[in-house]
Amino acid sequence: MFVPPKSAHAELWDGPRTGVEGAKEIFGADEAYDNSRFTSFLKDAMNADHLFIDSPSVNPSLLSEDRNKKIIEAAKFRKALKPLSILIQELRIIKSDNEIDIMKKSGQISSKAFIQAMKWTQPEFSEAQLWAKLDYECRMRGSSMLAYIPVVAGGPNALSLHYVRNDMKLRDGDLVLVDCGGEYNGYASDITRTWPVNGKFTEPQREIYQAVLNVNKACIKMCTENAKLSLHAIHTESMKLMKRELDAIGFSVTNSDLENMLYPHHVGHYLGLDVHDLHDITRSRRLKKNMVITIEPGLYIPYDKKFPSKYHGIGVRIEDNVVIGEETPYVLTATAPKEVIDIEYCCKSTSE
Repeated sequence: MFVPPKSAHAELWDGPRTGVEGAKEIFGADEAYDNSRFTSFLKDAMNADHLFIDSPSVNPSLLSEDRNKKIIEAAKFRKALKPLSILIQELRIIKSDNEIDIMKKSGQISSKAFIQAMKWTQPEFSEAQLWAKLDYECRMRGSSMLAYIPVVAGGPNALSLHYVRNDMKLRDGDLVLVDCGGEYNGYASDITRTWPVNGKFTEPQREIYQAVLNVNKACIKMCTENAKLSLHAIHTESMKLMKRELDAIGFSVTNSDLENMLYPHHVGHYLGLDVHDLHDITRSRRLKKNMVITIEPGLYIPYDKKFPSKYHGIGVRIEDNVVIGEETPYVLTATAPKEVIDIEYCCKSTSE
């Protein structure tokens, strides 16, 4: 490890540093050095037969310093540098029992925050206030922070998949779609729930919601090693199931309508230290025990004459975090209410 050296002046302003010896004693590094020696180390490392290194990121680090960038660029002309992150992602894809325990805690914290947010929600509160409520409830239960900027989308704002302005009033009669999760000991949770602002679903809202819920639950059942499916395969099944659900409530949609307008995102992604984890690993890979993924089908009904008008402006997504089991999946976010009856009951309760 290369670390900032001890400095009485710097520590006076910014707090204690571990220093070189602390890096070994506290973090268990076999070797530790003052980071001023990194450039010299990097030059020597370029003579190795096999060098695994990722391109410097835009974030400030020793690798992103101009002088070190130049050393790496010069080496690329002389030898083939091998990527490091792909190897690390392979190590991260199957979670240890300890990691699963941490992710259970992360999911429980965020699920409880959602319960309190549902109890608290009422018309005329703002999306920003609901964001603050979720942040507060996650942190008070042990999250260090929210794992990402949440989506708090009231009414038709839910039709924008990455809506993060979160600055409008919550209106009586609308739904609110919330995609949020806390981070616990470095591990992210990623939950989406949709509930009525006034605590009661209208009939069209209920029909769309139940359609998405049915697909969510069916896809979760597929999350086993014995099923021999990939995330892509589950997504394909989710599209078939969603079309069937829409047909049952009077929609007449093509596969193109579904894929490009009504359900335009993937059913899930890998989850772990990052929210969208393992970005170099294809979702075509067959799922194995102790992988952790999200399952998040959704429907977003635009103001378009080709769809029944009573559903226009309704956006629903239901997202859970799932540990792949051999025969039975384990849902990390099971305590976040998602049945219609449970959500309406929760919304009627008062916040503790």
